[in-house]
Amino acid sequence: MGILFEVHAVFKGAKGQSIVEISLITPLLLVALYIPVDFGIAFFVSNIAGTAARDAARIGSEIGKSGGNEDNRNFTTSDAATVRDALVPNLPEYFSNRSITVKFYEDTPANCLEVVEVTVAGDYSFFFYKILRLFGSTVPNQVTILRSAQMPYRYQPYGNETRCTGTSINVIYEDV
Repeated sequence: MGILFEVHAVFKGAKGQSIVEISLITPLLLVALYIPVDFGIAFFVSNIAGTAARDAARIGSEIGKSGGNEDNRNFTTSDAATVRDALVPNLPEYFSNRSITVKFYEDTPANCLEVVEVTVAGDYSFFFYKILRLFGSTVPNQVTILRSAQMPYRYQPYGNETRCTGTSINVIYEDV
């Protein structure tokens, strides 16, 4: 019992010390725990954007060419719109200023490997950057995440190894 009274006597003047310590440490602890979560969400969103770009490029590589004549089919802007329409529902909602670029590479040089390229771009706002701005730091409002994917067009001879360099269709869709 004597030890208990001695411990109580030592800490008698520190009644509110632990509350003050907790109130000072808690905001720092919450920020330190939120930073990995915020960057994890950004990584997850960029992964979703990359997967959506690959899926759209795959869809673009499997659709038939709708332009040209029977002997020489070509891609058209309606083919690009088909790719866009397939891609938009798969884009992450965390993006602002979302844009999609659809490119069809064909015919240049002759007998080249025709390729469909889809690029997805969007801005992501880190919550951590907003906290840093509260303390006077100069950090950007948003970070642009850009993901791109290419797929070879279907039904091409196996010997085509040189990729086409000329774009027949290059369409950019802003704010989708």
